[in-house]
Amino acid sequence: MELFTKRCKIRNFRPEDAKDLYETLSDEKVMKYIEPVFDMEKTVDFIKNAGLCEPPLVYAVEFNETEKVIGHLIFHSYENGSYEIGWVINKNYWGIGIANELTKTIIEYSKTLDIKSLIIECDKNQSVSKHIAEKNGFVYEGKTDDLEIYRLML
Repeated sequence: MELFTKRCKIRNFRPEDAKDLYETLSDEKVMKYIEPVFDMEKTVDFIKNAGLCEPPLVYAVEFNETEKVIGHLIFHSYENGSYEIGWVINKNYWGIGIANELTKTIIEYSKTLDIKSLIIECDKNQSVSKHIAEKNGFVYEGKTDDLEIYRLML
């Protein structure tokens, strides 16, 4: 995959992305509602097992201006023709609309595929994620395993 937002490229991971991604996944603030922070070995394994698999579960988010990987986009089959989307972004890029750009781009891309709906799962305390979901037309659907689920019908 290779998609472009205003400021980022969404692309397949490469093994050499580990150093940049580690900067994001080793940050306690970034990982607060996701899972424990990653060490370099776990970052390498994550890229191998989730990014380099077929089909990939996650994609690199590269900032165009610097060509640095600033996080990853979750985009994979979920259930019954729906796909899960999400993002984990380096905190140095928070608050400037990157996650919203990614969401809008994936919504448009998904419309070109045979995808029935998109799902965003997030912790109940992730107010920014919930705001982005609602801003893009996702509707709160309920909870599962302590995660709130938002769905957008395509």
